[in-house]
Amino acid sequence: MASSGPVGIFDSGIGGLSVARKIRELLPGEDIVYVADSLHAPYGEKSDNYIFQRMGAVTEFLLVRRVKAVVVACNTATTAAISRLRVRYPIPIIGVEPGIKPATLSTHTGVIGVLATPRTLQTNSFTALAQRFAKNVRIEVQPCPDLVTKIEALNFNSDQTIALLKQYISPLLDKGADTIVLGCTHYNHLSELISEVAGENISIIKTDAAVAKEVARRLSSGGLLAGGDHAGSEEFWTSGSLTTYHQQIELLWGKSSKCYHWL
Repeated sequence: MASSGPVGIFDSGIGGLSVARKIRELLPGEDIVYVADSLHAPYGEKSDNYIFQRMGAVTEFLLVRRVKAVVVACNTATTAAISRLRVRYPIPIIGVEPGIKPATLSTHTGVIGVLATPRTLQTNSFTALAQRFAKNVRIEVQPCPDLVTKIEALNFNSDQTIALLKQYISPLLDKGADTIVLGCTHYNHLSELISEVAGENISIIKTDAAVAKEVARRLSSGGLLAGGDHAGSEEFWTSGSLTTYHQQIELLWGKSSKCYHWL
């Protein structure tokens, strides 16, 4: 495995771009290949076996692109099947899980709210994660159907999106939560709006920066960090509509980005 290879990052859609952005900021010399499996989105409504099938297909594609590590920038995919993916592929595979641990250090009321896809909240991995940190806090979960679809459509500030956020956040606040965990990378794109809806005294926990630090640690420990002073490149691939993807990437990354369609 060559240190000159790119870092592969994938999600069911554009949520993982928030993680990719943090990786770019922390590791400016790394080449990045990002895949949005948009044709099969959202993962949050699929079975574990279906999600694993898609994870394998995307990983195979990334290996063809000669990546040196794979970042599963999707909470649902991570909690559903990342352990199986690691067994299949002898390459560093880094996932993302809801930031319950940092939330326990932030809360003053002892009540943590978690916003996530229905599938994430149903997985054994999430249950185990919550139980591991639930000794001194109460964890209240809130499934958020339809929110990923709004984000994929770039409806970041629409009345419908704001109404959905109020619908999902209000029950957590009513239960005493003073800290809200964003348990889906898509929600990072709405973090400011979520903070506004929740109120100024509510802490919002994201894990995108922590994942970027873990990627840097894994690359460093494996002798895989890119050498030299060159600026890293990016390639953006999608299994969905290339026209839609161009619009998404232009808004969230930049106009000069290279976008391609992957079957």
